[in-house]
Amino acid sequence: MNKPGRFKTLAIATLSAIALAASIAVGQTVTTGQDNQQTQGQRREWRGRRGDHKGMRGMRDGGFFRGLTLTDDQKAKMKQIRESFAQTNKPLREQLHAKRQELRQASEGGTFNEALATQKLTEMAGLQAKLMGERNKLRQEMLSVLTAEQKAQLEQAKAQRAEKREQRKAQRGERRGRPDEQ
Repeated sequence: MNKPGRFKTLAIATLSAIALAASIAVGQTVTTGQDNQQTQGQRREWRGRRGDHKGMRGMRDGGFFRGLTLTDDQKAKMKQIRESFAQTNKPLREQLHAKRQELRQASEGGTFNEALATQKLTEMAGLQAKLMGERNKLRQEMLSVLTAEQKAQLEQAKAQRAEKREQRKAQRGERRGRPDEQ
């Protein structure tokens, strides 16, 4: 009974593995070039939307001011400033999103319209510059809510982050066999 039992177990395990592999193979779909382009376009679209908010990423949920002890009044003011920024700059972000879509359309269908792409990139650069200026105003407005002591703490934290970045950069250079020259 020992040998037939092992053989039976081995046969069942082998058949199970084959069945599992077959079900995985059948479950995977083959994408055509068009489907793949659409998927990549959707991914780019998502990245584009995320990129629109990168200036706020550090300021949301206290990320930029992490480590500072803010009063409830300061937290409320910061939230109101962020919400106001989001509302007033929504049209600008939407315009930027539309330009990104137009840029993607410039290369669809297998042909690339360089003149159209250049025009859209130029238009996007202007919108991005405006948004960058608005983010700078947002940061300044949020900094105005802080006390002098909190601002000093923020500067100290910023200096520490810069020092850590430099250390990591030096370590990367050493691992590559070329020490950073200071």
